[in-house]
Amino acid sequence: MLDFGGIALGQINPLKEVVARELFSVWGITVSNHMFMVTLAAAVLIVVLPLAVRGKGLVRRGFGNLIETVCVFIREEMVRPFLGDTTDKHIGFVWTVFFFVLTLNLLGMVPIDKFITLISGKESHLGGIATANIWVTGSLALVAFFSIHIFGMRQQGVWGYVRNFAPHVPWPMVPFIYFLEVVGALVKPFALAIRLFANMLAGHVVLGTLLGLIFMFKNYFVGAATVIGVVLMSLLELFIAFLQAYIFTFLTTIFIGFAVKPEH
Repeated sequence: MLDFGGIALGQINPLKEVVARELFSVWGITVSNHMFMVTLAAAVLIVVLPLAVRGKGLVRRGFGNLIETVCVFIREEMVRPFLGDTTDKHIGFVWTVFFFVLTLNLLGMVPIDKFITLISGKESHLGGIATANIWVTGSLALVAFFSIHIFGMRQQGVWGYVRNFAPHVPWPMVPFIYFLEVVGALVKPFALAIRLFANMLAGHVVLGTLLGLIFMFKNYFVGAATVIGVVLMSLLELFIAFLQAYIFTFLTTIFIGFAVKPEH
């Protein structure tokens, strides 16, 4: 095994920071650090968003103004072009998807476990990037999948939704077209899950690899270059955190539009 400065390559594992870690078990259910981060993200949104939008003034200030601007942008520029007059029925769900995914991405960039370890002196795993876990992104995609079809059935009725599930074609082609549409409906949540998972995982793996170079070479020049690279990569990952939340929400909105407006 290759060795640099007494540090074996096999001891530097960039995946260490993204794998799920068991915290404790309750009634046979294992609670991991990623489950903790999902719960923390929900708690942050439940507390922070109501505080941000409270107030009686017509014009909000500070963080509240930022949240309102983002909400208006999502509603008018992302959702309304696809959902039209049904926008107000589904905008709450779309907002929830965006802010929840974004909060998970941003919290994953905060080394919570490292801070706790420094303060307590004991190793902690209360942290991590939950959206780099395929089970988490898969669960988010499943929620979107079921919500899309429920919205479609509520808008058109069950029979109307089934009738309009596939384009109207000559009857000999109906089974083939329906089969393709079913396959497409199953692929959509898979694509949502993999896209978010792969992008967030890749960013953290690159950061872990760059930081590992410091311990491998133990060189001031390499250390300085690595720090600069980590800062630049962190800024890029911050951008990706917002971008992936936007893309996940944007694709979900498109799929909802297909379900509630079959003419599209």
